[in-house]
Amino acid sequence: MPSSYVEDPAPGHGSSAPRAAFRSDAPALSLDGEWRFLLSPTAEAAPEGIERDGFDDRHWGAIPVPGHWQLNGHGSPAYTNVRYPFPVDPPHVPTDNPTGDHRLVFDLPDDWADQPALLRFDGIDSCGRVWLNGAELGVTRGSRLPTEFDVGQLLCRRGNLLAVRVHQWSAGSYLEDQDMWWLSGIFRGVTLLARPAGGVRDYTIDAGYDHPTARGTLRLDADSGVRLSVPELGITALPAGETADVADVQPWSAEEPRLYEGEVHTVTERVPVRIGFRTVTVEDGQLKVNGRRIVFRGVNRHEFHPESGRAVPREFAVADIELMKRHNVNAVRTSHYPPDPAFLDLCDEYGLWVIDENDLETHGFIELGWQGNPSDDPRWADACVDRMRRMVERDKNHPSVVLWSLGNEAGTGRNLAAAAEWTHRRDPTRPLHYEGDSDCSYTDVYSRMYADHDEVDRIGQGLAGPERIRELPFILCEFGHAMGNGPGGLLEYRDLFERHPRCQGGFVWEWLDHGLARQDTQGRAHFAYGGDFGEPLHDGTFVIDGVVHPDRTPSPALAEFAKVFEPVRITAVDGALRVTSHYDIASTAHLDFSWTLEEEGVEIAHGALTVPPLAPGAATDLPLPELPERPAAGAESWLTVRAVLADDTSWAPTGHVVARGQCPIAAKRAPAAPAAGAAAEVTGSELRLGPGVFDRSSGQLTSLGALVVEGPRLDLWRAPTDNDRGSADPDEARWRAAGLHRVQHRLVGVELLGDALVVRTRVAPAGHGFGMRADYHWSADRRRLRLRLDVEPEGTWPCTLPRLGLRTALPGALGGAEWFGRGPGEAYADSRQAARIGRFTSTVDALSS
Repeated sequence: MPSSYVEDPAPGHGSSAPRAAFRSDAPALSLDGEWRFLLSPTAEAAPEGIERDGFDDRHWGAIPVPGHWQLNGHGSPAYTNVRYPFPVDPPHVPTDNPTGDHRLVFDLPDDWADQPALLRFDGIDSCGRVWLNGAELGVTRGSRLPTEFDVGQLLCRRGNLLAVRVHQWSAGSYLEDQDMWWLSGIFRGVTLLARPAGGVRDYTIDAGYDHPTARGTLRLDADSGVRLSVPELGITALPAGETADVADVQPWSAEEPRLYEGEVHTVTERVPVRIGFRTVTVEDGQLKVNGRRIVFRGVNRHEFHPESGRAVPREFAVADIELMKRHNVNAVRTSHYPPDPAFLDLCDEYGLWVIDENDLETHGFIELGWQGNPSDDPRWADACVDRMRRMVERDKNHPSVVLWSLGNEAGTGRNLAAAAEWTHRRDPTRPLHYEGDSDCSYTDVYSRMYADHDEVDRIGQGLAGPERIRELPFILCEFGHAMGNGPGGLLEYRDLFERHPRCQGGFVWEWLDHGLARQDTQGRAHFAYGGDFGEPLHDGTFVIDGVVHPDRTPSPALAEFAKVFEPVRITAVDGALRVTSHYDIASTAHLDFSWTLEEEGVEIAHGALTVPPLAPGAATDLPLPELPERPAAGAESWLTVRAVLADDTSWAPTGHVVARGQCPIAAKRAPAAPAAGAAAEVTGSELRLGPGVFDRSSGQLTSLGALVVEGPRLDLWRAPTDNDRGSADPDEARWRAAGLHRVQHRLVGVELLGDALVVRTRVAPAGHGFGMRADYHWSADRRRLRLRLDVEPEGTWPCTLPRLGLRTALPGALGGAEWFGRGPGEAYADSRQAARIGRFTSTVDALSS
């Protein structure tokens, strides 16, 4: 069977014109389930005649659809970030091209009428050739895009044979070099859709909102005879091509996702619709929705499940969105392809701003200096426009989609410009995004990846780039890389977004770790990453870079995001409480406020706090609540104010904490001077200072109370993270070159100064002249031992420090810890906003990672 179509750079053939994704009251038959399956090592080795009724597939295996064959016992996954896993010789692909044949026999339901029908595939990776009852329907390319075939004349009541040949590699693979696992198969739903005569072929709903008058406009574009009804608005049978003016309409936004139920209908078909009124504009250098500037507090989301890959069950999509909403995420960039259509339905319902991104990335051509890039190769022109067209037509009726994106990391070129031109003509209601258009010659927002704080500040001040980009809204389509224990510096980014009106937020990279669930030889569960399947070319742990783990367990980074981007800010100002709304559109009327007072981490009082509803951007100052008398001498007291949901929502119950703030009520007082008898006591080789015992000659602490200890000692090293290793100029290499992993400690002197013990040391790496002077100042009373460490660099240091801290060895039998301070999670210098002051307990294992 010829397979030359595999290397054809043109769009697929045989399919119907792209249209909106919708379900109606017309019959629909899901073909998802168990299919017969055979994997061949090459296209040429695949069997002949799989489309014929008499073909014998009894020796084949079975595979679930939706599904990827690599995750069902056939072949192996492979992960790359930038490089293609095959030679870059477009449009050619390897001869060793795994090819999966799928066969399904199905019957029509008894009530299925003899009528036209469409066969819909929502996702085939990477290229599929389709037959029904022996007739070839066509070829589909564009893995994360829908394809429909007209099949009404081919159906029979019983024993319909559907055959699909899927190739792992095709010319389309050159357009799909996204940072993710390479996984193949029919991974989204397959549906047979009855199309009644005189039914709804396609439709576009334009629901605009005029914020000065609070009036909506509603227009239906469809074939003649199609009508729109919205009973709640008093609209009955609005004809296609006409516009209705609606007074006092409630607009849709990510903060208040108001949807109106309606129907698009003809005499023979009814399509339920949900309509959100909103208008997106770029004006005064800002992106606005319904006349208000918005800020994207967003994440980049790949579709991924640890067991089924990009075949994501709906309940996991719901779990993603509810987790996002509970952590103050308000936007999603669908990196780097359109999601399953159900995900956008959920975004409409729950309320998320969406940048809908085209299935187009050619990042691997950067290794060739972008020579031969399909984005600028005329052979790929139709494919680039076709992919954009299929996404726009599919998703055009979603109010959550506020920007289209041409794709990701595909360089630039004529084909992207042509796709932009088509999109602007087809849908002038949404601005267009693409980070690779660095001078914004064909896009409407200025977008960057990983611009640092200083650069964002310059952009916000209008000091960077040509005049065109200085007039446009600016977003970070990727920032805050979440690999390892990242991201850091979110607070500084937030402050820049608030300082500069043109800087309208961004999307943290990324939402989810792409770890595949596996078990080792001893049956221990773990998540696999690049290289774990023997791939000769891979990018290792770079696929483990989300704020959520593969099983949807939040990482500390998600808690940090939630705190930094909380929509209400609670601070102490001049002895009062200031509550500031950072909502873009909603008021704070849906929130209740309460306070608690803790002394040394123990709650001693609590109460409700009356806060008037605040409009977006408004603030109010409130007196502190009436509190008990100030704490006893030496105690530390903190007031915590929380903003919580007053009622249940679709994503969280009443009482869910949306925001919180803390302020000290009484600063910790300096302890009294050491009591009599706290002076150092020298006995033989020991020196006792309060509860501490020291080695007299070295000055090392050897026991504290009943605990045998070793240390503390100045420590400059920590285990390097993936981010330390992953940059073009990695920190880890500089640290090791400086010898910071093997510093040596030299004792300079030990002396008693009054009631204090002073231990003077020098810490330095072998082979270098630079170092640190470290002086330990110990003092005590009978109950407490206090350490002050003075550190001063000496010489010329060539790099930053991995860590500047103290290391103390404790008995291995200790299994728990209790502390008063920042907690309960991580509290690093650049990511500690989520930590609060309190008293916490944990196990040693839980504190280790």
